[in-house]
Amino acid sequence: MLSVHKLTKTLGGRTLLRDAEMTINWGERVALVGPNGAGKSTLFRMILDEDSPDEGTIERDEYAITGYLAQEAGSPGDETILEIAMGVTPEMVGLLRTMREHEAKDNHGDPEYAKAQDQFNHLNGYQLEPKAKKILNGLGFKEEDFHKPACEYSGGWVMRAYLARLLVMEPDLLMLDEPTNHLDLLSLLWLQRYLLNYSGAILMISHDRDFMDALVESVVEIDPDAAKLITYTGNYSAYLQQREQRYEQLVTAYRNQQKEIEGHQEFIDRFRQVTSKASQVQSRVKFLEKFERIEKPRAPRKAFKFSFPQPPRSNQKVIELQKVSQAYGTKQIYKDLDLTIERGDRIVLVGPNGAGKSTLLKILAGVLPINGGKIDVGYATKLGYYSQHRSEALNENNTVLEEVMSSCSTLREDEARSILGSFLFRRTDVEKRIPVLSGGEKSRLNLVKFLVNPPNLLLMDEPTTHLDILSIDSLVSALKSYEGTLVFISHDVHFIRSLAETTLHINNGTVTRYSGGYEYFLEKSGLNDDRGAVTA
Repeated sequence: MLSVHKLTKTLGGRTLLRDAEMTINWGERVALVGPNGAGKSTLFRMILDEDSPDEGTIERDEYAITGYLAQEAGSPGDETILEIAMGVTPEMVGLLRTMREHEAKDNHGDPEYAKAQDQFNHLNGYQLEPKAKKILNGLGFKEEDFHKPACEYSGGWVMRAYLARLLVMEPDLLMLDEPTNHLDLLSLLWLQRYLLNYSGAILMISHDRDFMDALVESVVEIDPDAAKLITYTGNYSAYLQQREQRYEQLVTAYRNQQKEIEGHQEFIDRFRQVTSKASQVQSRVKFLEKFERIEKPRAPRKAFKFSFPQPPRSNQKVIELQKVSQAYGTKQIYKDLDLTIERGDRIVLVGPNGAGKSTLLKILAGVLPINGGKIDVGYATKLGYYSQHRSEALNENNTVLEEVMSSCSTLREDEARSILGSFLFRRTDVEKRIPVLSGGEKSRLNLVKFLVNPPNLLLMDEPTTHLDILSIDSLVSALKSYEGTLVFISHDVHFIRSLAETTLHINNGTVTRYSGGYEYFLEKSGLNDDRGAVTA
């Protein structure tokens, strides 16, 4: 279906790929991995003919249809959510709107309505619509959302509509760039189950290791040192094992070659002045000159493990909500909610979009005034709130390094640099001033500030956004050694599995506690079946 042959690409003076090879067969599911900046998105662009290689070829089956989901979508026009999902043509949009105008006026007998119906049916519109609605439901949209203009929704919801369009289209090759970024946990579970039954080939870039483990059959790694594409058979976990084995084999081969070279060189140095050995010496000199040397292999990048100051001990009851009510206008989110969080709790909030997860976190953080009830914060509770959508006050006069150093008086500069490096701040990045940072960089910087000076109640809303897999592993490692209380929202299953000991399922204003990890929650809630994943 897709073949990459002897591909070479240089960008910004750096060779990303050199004589790279890759093949994707019909129906195959492949993950493309590599550190940030290795060239994953560049390779995607070349496959899509949006960029050109310096050398080499990319061959596609002429009959294969390719569908692509970017990380970000452009601003939609006046299309509705359903129209985007159906992938309708301008002609179909006009017919749909004609039909809806007549339906609103109950003019079903109007000849114009009948004509529009016939034309819409001829264009297979009636086949597309139920399929699009089913997929939109699975991705978290409600019936009342379907006919609303997409421009009224956030960028994340618009991305879901475009993802639905791709799934309705069913391309032969589905290319997904971080498809889980804008999904809540339940929508992610639905998508995962849907793709398990997808008949086409899938090529994805993802930072969600559980998602890849569930779906992919092979992993292609961009090795930034060798500028090669290396293919591994199996899912992401199998790739990690094979990569380690490959590194050990390369180390062994390198050491054996070095011994061989040293042996030849020792012979040359010993007998260089011996006339009777001159021909042998010369032969070995020529041999070494032509010898193809193995470069010293670089160990695979691993998660950086670090320790940070532990927070002051809180009292047993960290925070308590008593008969709390919260509404947005006429929409009641919570009524008479009772909730107690105790020292050492590790709680994940799950539930469909709009159920009130972020609202509950904001109530606990004290950043959202409640309409009724009482919030009792323990006298020894030191509270910290991390939100991906809210920038903590950053000193615009500081560099990244200065900002982190100012957060913890006991932190050494080398420690700060190492921690920042594990969260994707390269050597030159740490000298950047705060005003020039992107939104993602500011989010990561705030995260580092929490880690180096943690409160004893940590409230986190999607902390893994803007992180790669190894950075997520670093965060997991840090939070595992954290001795305070943790309440978080995440759609990263690996992150949840690693940290959550209690699950709060939020739906229709009700908070249900499951005193167990992620698997226990899935079992007891019925989310192990497809219907549960959609309707929970």
